[in-house]
Amino acid sequence: MTLYTYSFINKKRDLSDIMSTVIKDEPRFISNFNCRETATAQKHEWFEDQLAGRSVTATGASGNTINASAADLAKLKVGTLLVVQNDSALFQVTAVNEDSFNVSKVAANGSVTENVNAQDVLNIVSSPMAEGSNSGDGEEAYHQSATEFNCTQIFRKDIIITGSAIAIDVYGGIDNQINRQTAFALGELARDLNRVALFGRRVEAAENVRGEAGGLYFFATREGSMQINANSKKFDSIMVNDAAQAILSAGGDPVQILCSPGQARVLSNEYRDQLQIVRSDDRRGAYVAVIVNEINGRGMTIMADPDMPDHDAFVLDPTGCGLAPLRGRAISDEDATPKGFDGVKRMALGELTFLFKNAKQRICRISGLTPSIEALAAIKG
Repeated sequence: MTLYTYSFINKKRDLSDIMSTVIKDEPRFISNFNCRETATAQKHEWFEDQLAGRSVTATGASGNTINASAADLAKLKVGTLLVVQNDSALFQVTAVNEDSFNVSKVAANGSVTENVNAQDVLNIVSSPMAEGSNSGDGEEAYHQSATEFNCTQIFRKDIIITGSAIAIDVYGGIDNQINRQTAFALGELARDLNRVALFGRRVEAAENVRGEAGGLYFFATREGSMQINANSKKFDSIMVNDAAQAILSAGGDPVQILCSPGQARVLSNEYRDQLQIVRSDDRRGAYVAVIVNEINGRGMTIMADPDMPDHDAFVLDPTGCGLAPLRGRAISDEDATPKGFDGVKRMALGELTFLFKNAKQRICRISGLTPSIEALAAIKG
């Protein structure tokens, strides 16, 4: 027998929209994760995007023959125009071979450079097309065949209101009290999600094994990920711009700096005369400031997350971040009051995972920073 009744006692409420609002308003890393496609399995797979950086690196050079990696050769066509980084001389690709390509200088543009040297970085200018071009002549843009995956994790919060609390009626009727407690539970869940999105390990569900979703550290510290070792130096713009340049070269768009509140203060001290504090719908944070990326002139948001370790920072392109609920298992709540219980119990339950598309191209970790308390003390001194 149910001792207490309320307007939605036998209803299952979809809380995904409310949860999305709570997540967006959280001044933490989790605010980067909007709901994407629905996961159809506990092992959620996705195609990695083709984020070929618009440059190639000469691994070797002999005359007009330039060696390059297979990934870089795939970016070139006969006729592609190139310039060596920090130089104005224009070169054109005359042939693409199995492990190399040939170039010829087609315009000096005021430069005295005659040849491409080993380890030169060549920026792609364009690939001019002939009239009446055919299918396959253009530069190819498509999903890569490589896939990546994450695992879903079950989250549950129990909402309990005792009969005495209902009788006291401090927060209004039983409906209001349930809604209030649900809002508290979702706020707590958002903070849990934030920590999973940062530190979670990827574990596939199996018999007697609970599924766990991998987070930022899991995807951004694997072999092949972009890393910068600060060597115990103070967090500064040089490190940020080195990381941004690495992401740009890989094809990403670095627009966010994620760090602890202390490191945000250290970095912002360098920009104290040119900071622009922002509190808008698309840029949020306990401390948020926009600085100019010296590599491409665009703004980068500093997001200070209290959960971030003080010795680390990340420069990242959050475009690849997303939230994928398992089909039919989005966050919802329903009545869970046992028979004869003196009060009301509701259960908020959901199963979801995080997307980190192209993490190796969109995220660069800066590790080994001087503790912010030491750096700030030195600044004051």
